[in-house]
Amino acid sequence: MKVHRDDIGKLILRLACGILLFHGIFKVFTDIQHVKNLVIAAGLPAVVAYGSIIGEFIAPIFLIIGYKARLAALVMVFNMIMTIVVAHRAVAFKLNDFGGWMIETNMLFLLTALAVFFFGAGRYSVSGGKGPWQ
Repeated sequence: MKVHRDDIGKLILRLACGILLFHGIFKVFTDIQHVKNLVIAAGLPAVVAYGSIIGEFIAPIFLIIGYKARLAALVMVFNMIMTIVVAHRAVAFKLNDFGGWMIETNMLFLLTALAVFFFGAGRYSVSGGKGPWQ
């Protein structure tokens, strides 16, 4: 069996980005009111808050299993842009007390999702890496 290092790298990237799922689980199984409050404060309708469940729970599942991975990654990129604009705009260009960028986690997920969008799912996925959104 031939080892496909690029595809293993794509799998690792998908899994690393897909751990955002754990952040979204909180919103699904507890309360999304905090997100609704942020969305309303930003001048958007409260229903927009439910998009965070799609971007932080559903899309990461698709990403982890490698189904419509490029589309899921694009949804996650949009979700991370929205989190920065809606919830973290005041600290987007600030450092924390330890010298870390205040939005480094958001940017980590945004950039890894963007990488998955360009690389695709790879052969170690439900789709086998075949199809335009894989």
